Amino acid sequence: MKRVLLLLADGFETFEASAFIDVIGWNLVYRDGSTELFTCGLRKEIKASFNQRLIVDYLVSEIEIDLFDALAIPGGFEEFDYYADAYDEQFLDLIRGFKAKEKIIASICMAALPLGKSGVLKDKKGTTYNKQAIRQETLSGFGVHVMNEPIVMDDNIITSWNPSTAIDVALLLLELLTSKTNAEFIRQIMGFGNK
Repeated sequence: MKRVLLLLADGFETFEASAFIDVIGWNLVYRDGSTELFTCGLRKEIKASFNQRLIVDYLVSEIEIDLFDALAIPGGFEEFDYYADAYDEQFLDLIRGFKAKEKIIASICMAALPLGKSGVLKDKKGTTYNKQAIRQETLSGFGVHVMNEPIVMDDNIITSWNPSTAIDVALLLLELLTSKTNAEFIRQIMGFGNK
């Protein structure tokens, strides 16, 4: 079984988190049953953007990285205090731990910024939210070679530039965990067609 850990900060983007939850879940139920997803945060209750609440499976402090195959991180809204958690040292240390163990790290949109701040993207290619130049400048300030592309993968780290990439990032993560054929099957039965 391939286990994905979904790391949530207060202010996380619900749509981006749900892309990971659904793609991994659809594979569990409708394909080969080889993937499952678990959530974690700095507190048991995490408040999403637009004030939705979610109870996570684990606290960050409880995570044993060896029990997971990949880390998935949705971006979030500054207006909902995303960076208070996303830049917290425990949050960043978990990211560093996954990188040290050479695990896959998949991020969407603004989640590239805590990756950058953690140091795991230093001297690597990456991308982040592309509708405000300040976000790309911030990522560049962490020593990242910012690419003007929707999805960038360098080594085993995936970054992307806005919520429109969420399904493609989640499907790429599924492909890396299972196979291209498997990910294509899930893409088709979820109705996203050929890409």
